Amino acid sequence: MSEKDTTDLYQVFDQSAKVLMQALNTSYLDAFIETADNIIDNGTVRVENGVPNEKVVKELTDLYKTIDYKKMDAPSIRRAIQMAMIRAIKVDKIQAIHQITPDTIAYIMGYLILRLYKNDQSVKVLDPAVGSGNLLTAVMNQLKTELHDNVEGIGIDNDDSMISVASISAKLQNLDIELIHQDSIAEIDIPDVDLVVSDLPIGYYPIDDNVTDYETSSTSGHSYVHHLLMEQSINHLKDGDFAVFLVPSNLFQTNEAKGLLKWMQDTVYLQGILNLPKELFLNESAQKAVMILQKRGNGAKQVDKVMLGEFPSFKDTGAFQKFMQEIVEWEEKDLLKK
Repeated sequence: MSEKDTTDLYQVFDQSAKVLMQALNTSYLDAFIETADNIIDNGTVRVENGVPNEKVVKELTDLYKTIDYKKMDAPSIRRAIQMAMIRAIKVDKIQAIHQITPDTIAYIMGYLILRLYKNDQSVKVLDPAVGSGNLLTAVMNQLKTELHDNVEGIGIDNDDSMISVASISAKLQNLDIELIHQDSIAEIDIPDVDLVVSDLPIGYYPIDDNVTDYETSSTSGHSYVHHLLMEQSINHLKDGDFAVFLVPSNLFQTNEAKGLLKWMQDTVYLQGILNLPKELFLNESAQKAVMILQKRGNGAKQVDKVMLGEFPSFKDTGAFQKFMQEIVEWEEKDLLKK
């Protein structure tokens, strides 16, 4: 991964987005989407009704000529997009639900997944809350780099701006991802997948009529969207395969947890739940955990030793590496034991 490539590409994203913000009188996010589409289209600046003007077109064209994303590796491109999204969040004051999954967490989730699919010839990955695609593309890149090239993705999101960013990310990184712009809780027409990975949005789902057939729906009032997304994802996961979710650490400490646990007991095996370091979050109630579920069927069974724990501080490199090694040993000796 080239840090210079990431910096150079981000600077072009940022400078050209600022130019387009002013020229088009638009948000940073929309300007970034526009400029990234221009870059994908061989640096061709789109002009409608004389906007942007010739001076701006020349300025943008000259900027685009300073970089060649086709010569950059996928992780460098993804990190540049991530930096642009962080900038967009600050400039546009984007709501928290659209915050991107940090690289460190995406790397951990991908690292946990690698051993689970080391013998698979191909992997189709679903993210039902894909957002800007940072987590999905990070995991797909790890699978492609460490295991095999035959990795496909499916990403679903009901936010058109986020789907646009995810599409840009997939094209720039040359990843095979089908992106679907719709509500993931509604009926989705996709093939069963080999893996689910998602940073689940937290909160209530507002349309009660859409969730009457869900086992995880609340008996009164709105249902938790993260519970519903788990159920929907598992419904489209092949028997015996895995879902790796980022969930609230207090997932099982709410009043609604009873219905979630009942559904889990009949459908999946909870194989591990690992709290992320408290230092990553503003307060204890915001702490999240990585949860590993395995769908019942096809020889899957409850592991003898469920992996429970909390990651040490990322600042303590020695302790963190030791903990990761313990997880690897657990995966190979316990979780994957035939």
